[in-house]
Amino acid sequence: MKIIQPSVEFITPLNGPAVIERLEQCGRVCYKSEDRITQDSGIKFLKGIIKSGHEAVLEHCSITVKFICDRGVSHEIVRHRLASYCQESTRYCNYSKEKFGREITVIAPCYLEVTSNQWRTWEHACAMAEKAYFSLLDQGCTPQEARAVLPNSLKTEVVMTANIREWRHFLQLRCSEAAHPQIREVATQVLRGFYKAFPVLFDDIYMETVVQPREDIK
Repeated sequence: MKIIQPSVEFITPLNGPAVIERLEQCGRVCYKSEDRITQDSGIKFLKGIIKSGHEAVLEHCSITVKFICDRGVSHEIVRHRLASYCQESTRYCNYSKEKFGREITVIAPCYLEVTSNQWRTWEHACAMAEKAYFSLLDQGCTPQEARAVLPNSLKTEVVMTANIREWRHFLQLRCSEAAHPQIREVATQVLRGFYKAFPVLFDDIYMETVVQPREDIK
């Protein structure tokens, strides 16, 4: 059994200037103010768009992100309906095969100390689930049948494509104090990447979550 940390990968290149340019071009159609576009007018325009709540403009750009997380977190991710998804399937992936290292991979729970009794209990439970999974395969079960004993901590990969308006909604919910610590762990990684590429689109969310002193965000 392999234990790994969660992570994210930006499949869409985060080209800030290109995104700002496209959103401004689309948004100015509403006001027929295309003649006011200059080399640096986009940031001011989009600040006004977000402040006024006219976020439909932000739907004209989409970004694709791959999450490497546990199955429990993936169930929360795919509840965001205004997005498209592809996910690693336990129906078809047979973790006894060589390409998976003949083992299952699980995501380390960020809320447990590695040296604690809770961690040891969690690790033991995952190891027992792995043993039961391989036993069922050995007894003739298919992967989709044997998966019934796999833990929520099982690593999965989820590709999510959403427009920027929906990403803002996703991050407002999943980076908040009320979110589950494991989804907040990956959501803040997405937010940091977005903020670095185009801060004007995520500055308000970034300032409300990541910037504030928080012991659970590194």
